[in-house]
Amino acid sequence: MEPALHPDVEALARLLGRWSGEGEGHYPTIEPFAYREEISFGHVGKPFLAYRQATVRVDTGMPAHAEMGYLRGTGPGRVELVMAHPTGVAEVAEGTVDATPDGLTLRLRSTSVTGTPTAKDVRSIERSLTVEGDTLHYDLSMAAVGQPHQHHLHAELHRLDEAS
Repeated sequence: MEPALHPDVEALARLLGRWSGEGEGHYPTIEPFAYREEISFGHVGKPFLAYRQATVRVDTGMPAHAEMGYLRGTGPGRVELVMAHPTGVAEVAEGTVDATPDGLTLRLRSTSVTGTPTAKDVRSIERSLTVEGDTLHYDLSMAAVGQPHQHHLHAELHRLDEAS
């Protein structure tokens, strides 16, 4: 029997499932790049959604980035994100979720970013996700490696299936 979605994360229900698509990245310290990505959001009836993400480079087909974490409902229209990156970065963010007629808009800003001694220096991260029907758009901005906060990634993904 599938557990019911916890009331604290009902506002995030439109995220549930697997998503796949392509994106582009740029930053002053690297060459622009294109990537394919798969994201999944799931739940087990607790007051959080589990999140997994993995990308591969379009030009080489090689794995590029991955991250795992949790979105936690913290009150009406409020969420927290706890995220781990295999590059040695750990991110905590908070923000808002707003229902739209055909989906939702999620905006998150880091409150804490820390790294292992060998991780690149990341100072801040902002994420914006918009779901419209079966399409998910996101943008990510960051301040890292001595650069000021600026846009880094944009992607468009499409729903593959719904998950619990």
